[in-house]
Amino acid sequence: MRVRGTVRPPGDKSISHRALIVGALARGKGSSEFTGLLTGEDVKSTARVLRQLGATISPIRDGGTVVVHASRFTPPASLLNCGNSGTTARLMLGVLAGHAFRARLTGDASLRRRPMRRVTDPLRAMGADIKEEADDSLPLSIRGGRLRSLTYTTPVASAQVKSALLLAGLTGQVAITLREPYPSRDHTERLFVHLGLGLHCRDGAIVYEPATPTVIPPFHLSVPADASSAAFLVAAAVLAEAGELAVEQVGVNPTRTGFLVVLERMGARVERLNLRDQGGEPVADLLVRPPTGLRGTEVGAAEIPTLVDEVPILAVVASRAQGETVFRDVGELRVKESNRLELIAGNLRAVGVEAVATGNDLHVVGTESPPRGGVETALDHRLAMAFAVLGTVQGADVRLSERRSVAISYPGFFADLRKIRDGGRREREGGRGKREE
Repeated sequence: MRVRGTVRPPGDKSISHRALIVGALARGKGSSEFTGLLTGEDVKSTARVLRQLGATISPIRDGGTVVVHASRFTPPASLLNCGNSGTTARLMLGVLAGHAFRARLTGDASLRRRPMRRVTDPLRAMGADIKEEADDSLPLSIRGGRLRSLTYTTPVASAQVKSALLLAGLTGQVAITLREPYPSRDHTERLFVHLGLGLHCRDGAIVYEPATPTVIPPFHLSVPADASSAAFLVAAAVLAEAGELAVEQVGVNPTRTGFLVVLERMGARVERLNLRDQGGEPVADLLVRPPTGLRGTEVGAAEIPTLVDEVPILAVVASRAQGETVFRDVGELRVKESNRLELIAGNLRAVGVEAVATGNDLHVVGTESPPRGGVETALDHRLAMAFAVLGTVQGADVRLSERRSVAISYPGFFADLRKIRDGGRREREGGRGKREE
């Protein structure tokens, strides 16, 4: 068996946001230091907003250590622009709820279409004063201060909503008890536990009980590679015709790896090696071997929170599998960076694949015909990456409407995808490859 190569995806986007935010809230001697932080535009949006509030954050560059010197937050002198980052907007609303000054938040055109009431309603119940300029969206202003404790069941399984409320409890020094319809990604909870911030589970609920007073210590963190970014590389290797691929230092938090479960059910072969703990997060190297064949499957509603960001790439893999794949209860995709649900189905049809969004379900029927046609990404990074992977299939001619949106989460994506694609071409052409030892 020849080895296609080794690649390390960029740092985990979710963990990078949370590390910066909690690092900026830390108090005490020293500073917080982070390695492996994602350098994408979304994380830079969080850093920019935190700097406007008084935090000192060193430049975020590839391969560098990011140092955060926290200071007391002060009223911002200007509008807080969250760019394209829903995580920045929603988590910062939670942070600002515990601060007794007014701040105004906005974002780009895409972010201004995304719903905020799922966060603002419970924050209002806690006592935050929030004024919207448009219905259920940015721009809006918030004045925080003295908050009330909250017991709340989230209407959807959302790590952003859950994290915003936990951060409000942290900054406002009030108790929070949360329940979800299904478990969502738990990076905030893991970071709270890692730092000893009074979070635990009780009778199926997530409970934050602040110490008096709560002091967040400066901390150091090595951020693992992003599971969502890794999914695109794993899928590219699965769809390739030969060779193995090692994807290194990937976060394998169970609330993030539903895509691996589904891929394995479809016939993919992915082995987890060198499993270890990194700052409270499980990390492993993924070894992807070529499948003997791919088959369709049904992805149930309970699985969706563990793979919601990976539905576009899983749909692409499903387009090359035998039979039909159904994704249940994925209506949440309509309010992502784009209307992902309709665009996944429409773009698959545009390249010759039978696909339809019916209600909140997505149906994809696999084909062996090479995908050919134009794809509308709507400036959505995950759509651009998913259909770029489809474009590496032998005989494909997939034309993306744009590529620059990929910088939001994975600036080096096309270079890494090219390594995988070119490695497969060398193997098909009989070129020399590195043999497995």
